[in-house]
Amino acid sequence: MCYLILLKTSLSQFLGAKHVQEEATSMDTISHATFETERCILGRLPHGKDLIRAIEDLCIENSIQTGVFFVIGAVISVTLGSYDQNQQVYVTFKKEEPLEIVNCTGNVSLKDGKVAVHAHAVLADMNGQTIGGHIFSETIVYAAEIYLRELLGKPLEREYDSITGLSLWKL
Repeated sequence: MCYLILLKTSLSQFLGAKHVQEEATSMDTISHATFETERCILGRLPHGKDLIRAIEDLCIENSIQTGVFFVIGAVISVTLGSYDQNQQVYVTFKKEEPLEIVNCTGNVSLKDGKVAVHAHAVLADMNGQTIGGHIFSETIVYAAEIYLRELLGKPLEREYDSITGLSLWKL
């Protein structure tokens, strides 16, 4: 079974199979949906292209509206951020140097009817020093490989959450 789970305002993902049910409850319990796993796509992201846009394009070209992915490789530069929970805004920073993608995970859903990629990463410099956070556009690929897993069922839509100020899954 593949369960996409929202616990309070935290997101978790698991891989599996079968779209069986959807259940939405209050934010004090777990809201979740189950999905059937479909295609698995392995690909190489284009050198010099924006990482987020490349993943969005891959999803659009393959008609994927809901999925999960993992990326390994390297970037020329990165724009990362963390969410300031008090001010309810992302605080971003840019690093203009070669970085290794130690881990990049994310999901694909819809926002305003369009494919939306949500990704977080840990990256390392040439000395092994790491940085991490939410990946934003203007993260430029040097060389990267993606594992993208399509999930079938009712497409996940993001909507504004007044408690957190974030666009969260409508479950």
